[in-house]
This record gives sequence, structure tokens and C-alpha cells, in this order.
Amino acid sequence: MAEGDDEHIIEAIGRSRIVIKNGRVVEVGDALISDCPLAKRFAYPIPAITKDAIKQNIEHRIKAFGMCTENREVLDTREFVGFGASELLSFGLYSGLIDAAVLACDGAGTVIVTKPAMAQGIGGRMSGLVKTSPHKSVMDRIEQGGGIVLDRDHATIDQLAGVALAKLEGYRTIAVTVAIPGTAETIRRIHPDTLIFAVHVTGLSNDEAESLVSASDLVTSCASKTIREIAGAGALLQAGISIPIFAMTQKGKLLVLEKIRQSDEQVLVKPTRLPALGDRQPSPLV
Repeated sequence: MAEGDDEHIIEAIGRSRIVIKNGRVVEVGDALISDCPLAKRFAYPIPAITKDAIKQNIEHRIKAFGMCTENREVLDTREFVGFGASELLSFGLYSGLIDAAVLACDGAGTVIVTKPAMAQGIGGRMSGLVKTSPHKSVMDRIEQGGGIVLDRDHATIDQLAGVALAKLEGYRTIAVTVAIPGTAETIRRIHPDTLIFAVHVTGLSNDEAESLVSASDLVTSCASKTIREIAGAGALLQAGISIPIFAMTQKGKLLVLEKIRQSDEQVLVKPTRLPALGDRQPSPLV
């Protein structure tokens, strides 16, 4: 790969568009929000969302675990949030509720993982990945750890093709993270048994949110006003308050409840109308 071809585009921290080339942050766009309770708890915290703070956070990720570089680490066992997408999918693999997870990874594109530590290592520290460039060492690391890379030549991000490949490889209980409503609908139609986890939802319109929610088993809320309203109203279960996760189906609800059952943490269970939101929400909700 020529040096000039090494480009990665992510949307993070209030859907700011960030471009990373050759291991350097070269562009940071405006965020849609100004405050986020989760961002204040990052390994490199962001007390107030500004372009400089976003740039420093991404530079810390590059230095700490090689994000968007050939040094990208792909294994981790630490939980960053109790009911995040990677935490739930990692637990699903650990517990046997799923046998493969289709994720997007910088430096590799769409990948299939079967090890809990790889689901957490890839997903726990990855924001909305829009475009990535292939890094041979990252893809090798994933494959040496039992994962499968969809497209080693171009690091294509194609979650529908990832689910199809997982089926072809013989996996039967497959989960996938999806950010595009149309992709979620197509996966649900073609592969109806797939557990679909909607992610990266800040800024969705009403129509987009309705489409994504109707096709998903689990939906994270990010800083989305429409997801809180639409998913919250129809959810069977909500996990968390500041950045809630909504379980829309019995399959999604089971994954959350089984994680709670196997945990030693104290938990409050209370029937109530959803969404149940506290004062510490991202601001503004968009």
C-alpha cells in the first residue's frame, strides 16, 4: 500500500468526522453535541467537546493501542461500559448465546470474530468507522486469533457480506453491528435469525430511526433524540440511563438479562414505562 493511500475516516464523539492519514490526525470536523457523560469517562477524558479535545483523544487512542495504524491491538478483556455493544457481544461469545460476531475494524474492514477478547479488543475502542485502509499486520493478528477478514485487499466495510460469509463458514448464531438502516433491513430480510445490534445512531432522522429500530434486536442510543423516543417506547428492556441500550426483541432481552444473571454486580430491576432517562444525558440530543 502506498503511503498516500493510508486513510481512515471515523465519526466519533458527537459524530465529529475525523480523518487519520499515516498515523496522524489531519482533519477534525464539528461535533453535533457539546457535552457527553460517557466522554467524560474515557481513558483520555473529554470534559467539554471541542475540536482540540477530540483531536487529543484520538491521538491518545493512536498512541495507546495503535488505532488506524499497523500496530492496532485487537485483544482486550477490560469492560469500558457495562452494557456497551462490545461488552454485550463479548459476553454473548463467552456464554455461547452467539458463536460469531461480525464487526468493523480499522485496518481490516468487516471481520468475523469468535473470541470474546477479540470482540472487546476491536469493538470496545472503535467509534463509527466510515472508511479504512488495509494493514496486513492487523489482519494477520485477527486471523492468527481465529478471526476472519472479509476483504484483505481493500478492507471493505460490508456487514451484509460479513454475515453471509459467517453463514458460509458454518456459524449459526451470528450477531452483527450495523449503523445503516437499509443494511439492517436487508440483513433481517435475508438472514432473519441474525442478532442485529444497531450502533452509531447520533443524528438519525425519524424515518431512519424507525427503520433501524424495526430491524434490530438491540439498539444503542448514543446522543440520539429519535432513538430514545422510538426505541424507548417499544423496547422490552432498557440497560443504563445516560446512554441507554434498548432491547427490542426477546433475543436481545435475553442477552442483557443473561449478562446480568452471571454478573456479581448489584442490579435494580423495576417494571416501568420506557424510556427511563436521568438528568445526565448528552447535550443536545440530536
